[in-house]
Amino acid sequence: MRLLIVGQLAGHISTAGRIATQRGAKVAHIDTVAGALNALRNGQGADLVMCDIVLDIAELIGSLKSERINVPVVACGIGTDAGAAVRAIRAGAKEYVPLPPDAELIAAVLQAVAEEDSTFIARDRVMQPIMQLAERVANSDASILVTGESGTGKEVMARFVHRKSRRANANFVSVNCAAIPDNLLESELFGHEKGAFTGAVARRIGKFEEANGGTLLLDEISEMDLRLQAKLLRAIQEREIDRVGGTQPIKVDIRLIATSNRDMEEEVKAKRFREDLYFRLNVVNVHMPSLRERPSDIVPLAEHFAAKYAAANGLANKPLSAGALGMLQSHHWRGNVRELENTMHRAVLLARGADIDQDAIILSSQGFAPEGVSANSISARAASATSNGSTTPANLVGRTVADVERDLIIDTLNHCLGNRTHAANILGISIRTLRNKLKQYSESGVPVPPATGDERAVS
Repeated sequence: MRLLIVGQLAGHISTAGRIATQRGAKVAHIDTVAGALNALRNGQGADLVMCDIVLDIAELIGSLKSERINVPVVACGIGTDAGAAVRAIRAGAKEYVPLPPDAELIAAVLQAVAEEDSTFIARDRVMQPIMQLAERVANSDASILVTGESGTGKEVMARFVHRKSRRANANFVSVNCAAIPDNLLESELFGHEKGAFTGAVARRIGKFEEANGGTLLLDEISEMDLRLQAKLLRAIQEREIDRVGGTQPIKVDIRLIATSNRDMEEEVKAKRFREDLYFRLNVVNVHMPSLRERPSDIVPLAEHFAAKYAAANGLANKPLSAGALGMLQSHHWRGNVRELENTMHRAVLLARGADIDQDAIILSSQGFAPEGVSANSISARAASATSNGSTTPANLVGRTVADVERDLIIDTLNHCLGNRTHAANILGISIRTLRNKLKQYSESGVPVPPATGDERAVS
């Protein structure tokens, strides 16, 4: 965890930094917003920015968005000024932390941002040779290709390899190749000079330079455009990159890990992926099995996620009942560990008794209602509502699936105070599906709860 603290914070800066350091964070301090932006442009990466409320947080967040520097911002201020907290959240801050800093609060913020992405639970015997292979190759500089279905934990494996490597104290930098448009990915990877294209307001260091000395993860590399694959191949072979608009090559020293959920040899045969790049990346292949192939990990993973989301939501950590465990162990898990994580997040929020019972476990079914909402989710939530007396089968009869789906989505969004990401997790649908639904509802005149925080810009 790399923490960048911005501002003076009236003398509390050293205390906040010391607490964060004790919790395992690498802490840097810069006095001004302009200085922080320059540091981030120039390759001083951060996983979290904590900014003094007296500074222009709106300018900081606006500049980060316009320059596509993806880092969450937390506001800090003296005392418990409710107005300052509201202004910070409206500007796009993830949280507001009152000062003097409380050790447990700082720890909670760091944990929420990190999301325990370094935790690797692998107790099933099918995982043992995979973990042994990862440990054997971790200390080398060999490129690693991690393959497997979506949701199997490929990025978690990449972080595990980095932690076990001799580069563990250097940066781990991740780029999602599928999430960035082709015309922007080149700049994201290799950086750019000021004026290289419209919107290039300052020199920006790319991910290769940011990861210098450490590890660079290219997530879902099979989504990369063929033209950019050629430039990537040169960067790997020569260990040097060219910034967009630059005139001089720049030497880099990185360990490269790539992931893909596709059959890479089929991608090569279909001419969608360069064969020479594939061989450069696939020095070592670590294949992540599906959750269906590692059934002994289902219970420990479920318990881990239950504890994680109970803590994140300020709830008591509840045990799983025998019935709930039976449901989890018999499910097919098409979405693998990610599906299990979302299932447990919902279960923690829906559990009403002393434990997490069957009625809180909403599993995805093989069939789906129109446009991506799980039919099982609709029926389960309807049944839950019936048991609470708010909805009965009689007043569901005669209504269309679309009407029930709409009410479920709007009610869930109200429950989440407008937070689209949280609502999508509970519903078991993608954030894109949720936003498309909300756009349809809004255009048809249905009132939609406003987005909260920095989600307003993308909802």
